[in-house]
Amino acid sequence: MNENCFHCGQGIEKERILFDEKTFCCNGCKSVYEILNLNDLTNFYELNKRAGIRPNDENSTQFDYLDTPEIFEKVTDFSEGSTSLVTFKIPVIHCSSCIWLLESLHTLNEHINYSQVNFTRKTLQISFNHNDLKLSELANFLTNLGYKPVISLETADKNVDHLDKSLLIKFAIAGFAFGNGMFLAFPEYVGGEDYWMEHYKGLFRTLMFLLACPVVFYSASDYYKSAWYGLKNRIVNIDVPIVLGIFVLFGRSIYEVVTNYGPGYFDTLCGLLFFMLMGKIFQKRTYSALSYDRDYKSFYPIAVTKVDFEGKQDNILLSEIKVGDRILVRNQEIIPVDAILINGEGNIDNSFITGESESISKQPGDKIFAGGKQIGSSLELEVIKDVDQSYLTQLWNKEAFKKHETGLDTLTNNVSKYFTFIILGIAVISGIYWSFIDLNTMFQVVSAILIIACPCALALSAPFTFGHIMRILGRNKFYVKDTLTIEKIAKLDTLVFDKTGTITHRKKSNIRYDGSEINEFDSLNIKTLLKNSNHPLSKSLYEFIEVNDDYFTVENFKEISGKGYEASVRGSVYKIGSARYNNQEPKNLETAVYISKNGEFLGKFIFKNEYRPKLKELFTKLTSYKIFILSGDNSSEENQLKQLIPNHQGMAFNQSPEDKLNYIKNLQDQNMKVAMLGDGLNDAGALKQSNVGIAIADDTNSFTPSSDVIMNGDKVVMLDKYLNVCKGSITIVKMTFIISFLYNIVGLSYAVTGHMHPLFAAIIMPISSITVVTFTTLSTWILGRKYFKKQA
Repeated sequence: MNENCFHCGQGIEKERILFDEKTFCCNGCKSVYEILNLNDLTNFYELNKRAGIRPNDENSTQFDYLDTPEIFEKVTDFSEGSTSLVTFKIPVIHCSSCIWLLESLHTLNEHINYSQVNFTRKTLQISFNHNDLKLSELANFLTNLGYKPVISLETADKNVDHLDKSLLIKFAIAGFAFGNGMFLAFPEYVGGEDYWMEHYKGLFRTLMFLLACPVVFYSASDYYKSAWYGLKNRIVNIDVPIVLGIFVLFGRSIYEVVTNYGPGYFDTLCGLLFFMLMGKIFQKRTYSALSYDRDYKSFYPIAVTKVDFEGKQDNILLSEIKVGDRILVRNQEIIPVDAILINGEGNIDNSFITGESESISKQPGDKIFAGGKQIGSSLELEVIKDVDQSYLTQLWNKEAFKKHETGLDTLTNNVSKYFTFIILGIAVISGIYWSFIDLNTMFQVVSAILIIACPCALALSAPFTFGHIMRILGRNKFYVKDTLTIEKIAKLDTLVFDKTGTITHRKKSNIRYDGSEINEFDSLNIKTLLKNSNHPLSKSLYEFIEVNDDYFTVENFKEISGKGYEASVRGSVYKIGSARYNNQEPKNLETAVYISKNGEFLGKFIFKNEYRPKLKELFTKLTSYKIFILSGDNSSEENQLKQLIPNHQGMAFNQSPEDKLNYIKNLQDQNMKVAMLGDGLNDAGALKQSNVGIAIADDTNSFTPSSDVIMNGDKVVMLDKYLNVCKGSITIVKMTFIISFLYNIVGLSYAVTGHMHPLFAAIIMPISSITVVTFTTLSTWILGRKYFKKQA
């Protein structure tokens, strides 16, 4: 009786090891079981039976080269302080238990912070403490678990294939077999009593069988794997009926050739897979194009402050940064590129990259990685690497900052699942019916049903529609994080607006000063300190103070969100912020910034906000939404706001960042689907709490994982158009569902009645996918043109 190893499932050949009433094929498998057992991770075996990988028995020094500084720097994605990030290629990842185990590494090794699997790319990203765990030790640790990383020049260069080469090879084999199979089958299609044909038809049929074998066993392998993994996890996916169709055609063809009943359907089968693989290549090409387009356009609204050698500042798009440029990064802003610190004291929080909230001190001359966040005074940096948009996209889409919510993709999968059961039922009933009438027709009918009814077009509807909508919105400066956000926007019924910097202009505020005269020395220091803040009032005030823009060292910078900030400049301590932050009594109906020097009050800058043009027109178009206004300022402009927004449901003033977050939560507790529109650090919590957080970006690096959308400030008055486009995209998806169903109903009516040949079904199936993609492309273009005539 053959025995299998409890861990890896392979047959026990050389040695039989008994441990804990279980048998293992080697000490490696036994050791892995012990590790999992000691760490309460034996659920690994419950997820998938015999899901383990046999550990590699190579020597423990095979990865020592990874500890060489030059190689370590090339292989790792990020390394600073005590934390490093590395992405390993691990081809043996094959099931849900592999993913579960590899994402539980932090429970097996205390020096691992977290690990994340990308199943489609077969990669594993690990954050670890490189002081206590060497990179070579980490690689050996994975190898001993049975997941040996593949490290080569290609993986070190982080090159990503946009199209799987094996798919092209499978397509080429299917095309070769299809073309030659049709050529060999042609004489029998023509028919006649030709003696030469009768003499050699056995040879031709054998050649067609040999041509079909690599197509069935290699070219179709992805469909088998997908169907098998789905069934193992008790999921009937859309590849199950495809695999049944392949088996039916191949089995029927072998039967006909062996019994000399006919030539079989080998050419048809090769044609089926040829056209299906063509559709898959088309789909992957389109996905790659959409992904590329998204990577390089997602962050275009984000601007950075470029500083020339004379100290002059200019706001430029993130995409325009070049190596050698000098940029200014303020308190709480994300560093967009790898750079060298020129001026200022860096206090970098790399939690967006590593997941660990730990600040690293930086001095002039030190290297700073993209993705870090400065906490403290502003920094002047010199760019040493070009902007890597896809890397920033990865940060923005980081799992830790995602809001868990199911969407249309889940609906699509559910529809496909029931759709598959219905098709299988139709195929069985039709097969039973035709078996009593004509056995040959039965095989043709069943094959045609299983081929024609493949719900590929159904599965393509949502991703292609939303992909095009994302591109249209991006061209019009409304940058959506992912396709699920589009669906969430379409479901909104409540809009909450922050006042300052969102519905008001940052640069068009009317400002006047009230207080004792400020000398040039203090004006220069105050302007230097203002440069460190990204608050909209600070930026307006920075432009209002007309003195030379000299750079002075800012020390001991501290900011209290919602109140103000202070620091020491040239020996004097300045405080800029609210009245109470400067120990003053606030005046009612007034928006002002108060300034103190060394504990002595100097004066205040009084602001009269100017609202964005056409704002009243916007709110008259948003009558189907509940409108709320939040502000950290006092209620000085409440009457003006009521005239501007007659359909508002509520207003709240003097709101701290925590107050804003709780306000959003209270609305959600009333079953409202809330979108928050805000800018600046004060709104970060509210943006994250809301169903859809829309960050308003006006000439600033507003990159934050708290937001779902980044929107150009000038486009706020067009909000109704963006909302309508997102709603329209849901309608398009529903229409593509209807098209897919109609196509299948018509196709099935022909297939069930025996009027459709399997080859014709194989040709029609990818055409249906192309029809859906063409429809979504055209309809989304029309939708875009309806609302954005110039940029659709």
